[in-house]
Amino acid sequence: MTGRFNDCNPDRPGIWLCHQINRDLPSAPPWMTAPEAQTLANLEGLRRSEFLTSRWLIRQGLAKASGQSPQHCRPVDGRPVKSIKPADWCLSLSHSKGLSAVATGMAPLGIDIEPSQRKPDWIGVAKRWFSTVEQEWLFRADDPFNFLKVWTLKEAWLKATGRGIAGNLQTLEVRKDFELYGDQPDQHWLASCFYVEGFLVTLVYQGTEDSSGSLPGITLLEPPPDNYGLIRAGNLDASWEPLFHKTIRAKR
Repeated sequence: MTGRFNDCNPDRPGIWLCHQINRDLPSAPPWMTAPEAQTLANLEGLRRSEFLTSRWLIRQGLAKASGQSPQHCRPVDGRPVKSIKPADWCLSLSHSKGLSAVATGMAPLGIDIEPSQRKPDWIGVAKRWFSTVEQEWLFRADDPFNFLKVWTLKEAWLKATGRGIAGNLQTLEVRKDFELYGDQPDQHWLASCFYVEGFLVTLVYQGTEDSSGSLPGITLLEPPPDNYGLIRAGNLDASWEPLFHKTIRAKR
């Protein structure tokens, strides 16, 4: 599918994407907070570019989702999982191979992206970290793309539930045909996966029974200007395809 991405609104989560630019700055841009500027000062090369782009994109995503100007938007210091301005928006961040992504919403969420052509040692990873049920159908299918979908689901799930990888990768079990089972039975969790411009983009988020049928909004933004100025970024057309939209059931 090719076309303009879905418009977003505060009633459903939004996914905001942009490509990084190969442009450094001698010092932090004026809109950065002091803690952000200190972190930037300790980074070099690709990590510095990723950090500049991601913090710029967070402000653009918050502005698009809330209707405020980018200059009036900022995340909490440290890991950017919430916003201070506007207050109480949930955030999640991911970047890979020159693409940055931020998810915004009014309930906990987590996002993960991976290049769709990535070919890791997926069999070794699955043997070490995945359940026997997951290993069985993945090995039978013998498809690295299926592995990447499972991996991004698990990464997004751990971000959404606020947990690290160690000891937690099996708290979400991905069964054949991408039937999903998690260990959070008291919450209504949803998962959406998209193919976007050569990337897998996967979002896990808290929803409601009424929101189960609606896909998250997803938008590709213009990349940052050379000076990373906070002028409002325009939307770009791009190729994309929804791969699945699933409810995460209570694990049994």
